[in-house]
Amino acid sequence: MWKVVLLSSLLSWAMVNAPGEAPAPLKMALLKYNGGGDWYANPTSLPNLARFCNQMLGTNFDLDYATIEVGSAELFNYPFVHMTGHGNVVFSDLEAQNLRNYLIAGGFLHIDDNYGIDPYVRVAMKKVFPELEFIELPWEHEIFRQKFTFRTGLPKIHEHDGKPAQGFGLIWQGRLVCFYSYESDLGDGWEDQDVHNDPEEVRIQALRMGANIIQYAFQQ
Repeated sequence: MWKVVLLSSLLSWAMVNAPGEAPAPLKMALLKYNGGGDWYANPTSLPNLARFCNQMLGTNFDLDYATIEVGSAELFNYPFVHMTGHGNVVFSDLEAQNLRNYLIAGGFLHIDDNYGIDPYVRVAMKKVFPELEFIELPWEHEIFRQKFTFRTGLPKIHEHDGKPAQGFGLIWQGRLVCFYSYESDLGDGWEDQDVHNDPEEVRIQALRMGANIIQYAFQQ
C-alpha cells in the first residue's frame, strides 16, 4: 500500500482510509546507523517538524517518531526517513542494499549535515548508489518552491566553517530519492528553542524548509 502512496500525495495517503474515517497518522523515522556517529542527535527536531507540518500543511503526523536501523525490513513502513549526525557513518553491504531497495521502491531519505558528517556520509551513500553522484540542486528546483519559497535555495541556519548552505540530491531515474542539506543544519533549527537559542525567525526558516522537503517528498 505505502509504495503506491509514496508516488502520489499526502492527500492520497488519507484516501486509503474508509469514507468518513480520519486519516491514519503518518510517522516520520530516524535512521540509526553504525560507525560511531551520533545518529541520535537533535531528539526534539522531528517532533517539532511534525507539529509544524500538521499546522501548516494539514498533514496528520504522529508527534512521536520511529527509530529504524538501516538494514531493517521495518524501513519500508516509513515513507520519509531522516538522517543526521556529526561523525562516522558505515553501511554494511546488506544495509546498503536494503537502503537502495527502499529508495528505489519509492522511499525518501533526508540527510542533514549536523556538522562533520559530510566526508563519511558521501562514502556511505556511494555504497548505496555507486552509479550516482550528489548533484547540487539549483535555486529554481521545486523543493525550494513548495508551500514556502526560498528564492536563494537552502537557508543558512547555523554557521560552521563559513561555507554557504547547499542542497544536494541523488536522482534515480528522474526522481529525487535523497535530499542532502549541507552546511545549513536544519535539524538544529527544528529543535526546541531553548536547545540552541536561535532567533525565532531563524527557527521558522528551518521549519519552513523542512515542510518543503516533506511536501516535495510526497508530491513529486
